[in-house]
Amino acid sequence: MNAAPVGVFDSGVGGLSVLHEIRRQLPNESLVYVADSGYVPYGEKSPEQIRQRSRAIAGFLLGQGAKALVVACNTATAAAVNDLRSLYDLPIIGMEPAVKPAAQATRSGIVGVLATTGTLQSAKFAALLDRFAGSVKVITQPCPGLVELIEQGELQGPRIEALLRGFTAPLLAAGCDTLILGCTHYPFVRQVLQHLLPPEVNLVDTGAAVARYLQDRLVEANLLAAGPAAVERFWTSGDVKLMHKVLPVLWGRDANVEWLPV
Repeated sequence: MNAAPVGVFDSGVGGLSVLHEIRRQLPNESLVYVADSGYVPYGEKSPEQIRQRSRAIAGFLLGQGAKALVVACNTATAAAVNDLRSLYDLPIIGMEPAVKPAAQATRSGIVGVLATTGTLQSAKFAALLDRFAGSVKVITQPCPGLVELIEQGELQGPRIEALLRGFTAPLLAAGCDTLILGCTHYPFVRQVLQHLLPPEVNLVDTGAAVARYLQDRLVEANLLAAGPAAVERFWTSGDVKLMHKVLPVLWGRDANVEWLPV
């Protein structure tokens, strides 16, 4: 099982930001990635719809021999990760907005969260606030339309800038000095955000922490790959040609993309 791949999935291509961190942290691991772009964005879907898609994709990845699963989507984690853990006996790692490190990092005591509607409305997010926010004031901001532009490979330009200005303006006006990137798509527009925001505003995401936790779980289960013969495979439920177009932009190199038969 050590040579078996790690399965990673997201509502679309945003999870590639997490895949980058996994590849950097675990260079010997083979990776299989599903972009469920035919159903993006998950943030506008019902929890039951997300659970159904997550079960179907998890079953597909297990069929590809996956030894562990990474749910590289905050919304899918909130809606479906407990369901998947009840169905499958293997390491399953989810995402969650970085409330704890943001609460520790803020100097003003005010933290902003950029995320999808589904993540912000979830019970899991509410529980995160209860556990880690403490006396810190957390202000949330849904970001409709942002995922869709990133899915097209549009990472800069006037449309992206206009959206981000609109989403961050009320957070800055409220005194936020730390912003949580609460969707795996959003790290791909980090550079634009850094250009638009005052230099003292800190941006926080959880991709690197997820990769470290995956490594810990693989070591614990004696599943860590030993050799360097790592491979990468990609599937999408959306437009295969479009993913071929955006993959070099988001992943840094081209790769074969197959249509997801789920």
